[in-house]
Amino acid sequence: MKTIGQIIKDARVRKNYSLKRIEEITRIKSNFIELIENEKWSELPPFPTVLGFVKSLTSPLGISEKTAVATLKRDYPPKVLNINPKPDVSSRFTWSPRLTFIVGIILAMLFIFGYLAFQYIGFISPPRLTLDSPKENQVVDGSSVLVFGSTETDAKIVVNNQPVLVDNDGKFTVSISVTSETKEIIVKTISRSGKETAISRRIQVTSN
Repeated sequence: MKTIGQIIKDARVRKNYSLKRIEEITRIKSNFIELIENEKWSELPPFPTVLGFVKSLTSPLGISEKTAVATLKRDYPPKVLNINPKPDVSSRFTWSPRLTFIVGIILAMLFIFGYLAFQYIGFISPPRLTLDSPKENQVVDGSSVLVFGSTETDAKIVVNNQPVLVDNDGKFTVSISVTSETKEIIVKTISRSGKETAISRRIQVTSN
């Protein structure tokens, strides 16, 4: 079974036409005709153009146009398509309202869980306590000593077993009566969960 290239070349040879002569008759460049005869499809223009060339060659060479077109379609190699089994729909990131909603939900959940974790840790942890006065081994001249410092706003303060009020900033101040037998001041802060922090300071009380 002859190919389209063989059919065209054999017909041209029978007519005793050179490539140059066919070019003069059809206005198709001789190099294109030669490429068709040799079936070098990759060096030719796209298929619709080649199809037009073949149709134009059929009449001068005495070839059936119908046969030539059918043979060309049979012989012309199919176009190779690069098919991606997993096509990349879009490599560009697009911020959508749905994504905004999802991110908002995630951030809200993180905030809630973070807040609850912070509250839980604070609930089970011993309360903070800072004691500014008295200092360690402080000499007390008189019958009382000023005790002040700071703690958590919701904690309770006890100084030498005496309850002390805590203000809205967590600060406390109290004057504690002492005698020459008083050797130390013990400050305790107790959280709502019952956790306790204590600081003791030794003092020296001088007689009046």
